[in-house]
Amino acid sequence: MEQDVESPAIIRQPKLPKYARDDSPKQLIDLDRAKRIQRYVQKDGKCNVHHGNVRETYRYLTDIFTTLVDLKWRFNLFIFVLVYTVTWLFFGFMWWLIAYLRGDLDHIADNQWTPCVNNLNGFVSAFLFSIETETTIGYGYRVITDKCPEGILLLLIQSVLGSIVNAFMVGCMFVKISQPKKRAETIVFSTNAVISMRDGRLCLMFRVGDLRNSHIVEASIRAKLIKSTQTKEGEFIPLNQTDINVGYNTGDDRLFLVSPLIICHEINHNSPFWEISQAHLAKEELEIVVILEGMVEATGMTCQARSSYVSREIKWGHRFTPVLTLEDGFYEVDYNSFHDIYETNTPSCSAKELANITSRARLPLTWSLASKLSQQGLPGTQLEGLDNEKTELDTQQDRPGEQTERNGDIANMESESKV
Repeated sequence: MEQDVESPAIIRQPKLPKYARDDSPKQLIDLDRAKRIQRYVQKDGKCNVHHGNVRETYRYLTDIFTTLVDLKWRFNLFIFVLVYTVTWLFFGFMWWLIAYLRGDLDHIADNQWTPCVNNLNGFVSAFLFSIETETTIGYGYRVITDKCPEGILLLLIQSVLGSIVNAFMVGCMFVKISQPKKRAETIVFSTNAVISMRDGRLCLMFRVGDLRNSHIVEASIRAKLIKSTQTKEGEFIPLNQTDINVGYNTGDDRLFLVSPLIICHEINHNSPFWEISQAHLAKEELEIVVILEGMVEATGMTCQARSSYVSREIKWGHRFTPVLTLEDGFYEVDYNSFHDIYETNTPSCSAKELANITSRARLPLTWSLASKLSQQGLPGTQLEGLDNEKTELDTQQDRPGEQTERNGDIANMESESKV
């Protein structure tokens, strides 16, 4: 499926002389810094972390089944073929050794001699008999006789071990084929996240959708802010993880993912973006990791899909283009517009500054001033004068300087009344 994502052009900067390199333009510096941003999680969900200097490698062998499943396909197939080949060769050698020790190979043409295995005349025939025994093919040409107790014991051992090998290897291949992470390939996240106003509040949003008709059962989503921080004591914490609330308190994090959904994070005083403005965001080195989890409806196995957004992929002052339309009797999703965004009027200040501006515009001191002064026993004429002053303040809300002086006068009058 095609996606409306423009691949960024590769800009090759000319080589500058030394004096010009020392005073590089800010645009070049920002471009170089953007190129150096290292992702913690790739866009396709793969974690960009490599484990080195692991001394306790024996722990991988204690869970050999998971180790084999986690291997790449080429190594998994190689081990699959190798295990069966080694097993057949080992038991083929054992059948040849029994025939050699009993002297069956020296009496091949003797019809009076009863060998351990009929028609076994060398290592190749012993190897073929081993394959026929373990795979229960049973061509009927090479057959074990009842005059060979050691052969009967070896037959029992090979049958039991062969069943164990079949169960282990076939189970390993089945689990690898039906891994739920393949289901995550049809779960898509928007290329960019956006920040804009929603219901009078500054919000961080991204979009998620499912390309399949079979649903993700009990789907839930969460987000993490990955950013290096330093504590008050001076401790440096690399890649510190901070939870981003996407509706945990209200239940909005539990999704009914039938059509694409826009996940919203309200930037309030509990949000890590509370003090981040548009100009500040462009300078931040941060990453938002989003994780969607749920059960695959077809298999019942747990599935997890991941993606991430770095600071340059968070578009301030944008919204997502609607993709859901009502057709004749059904809803249609246009995935060609899934990643599309458009600009909208959004204040460039931080959510904290926006809240302070909003609270100052409400004038919390004037609405209750007359009732408070009436309790102090002031004359009615003075109260009427204060009411007139309050009305004048309401008409001058768009003039912050005059409004601040009026608030100061009212506060002084209120303090004098208390005295």
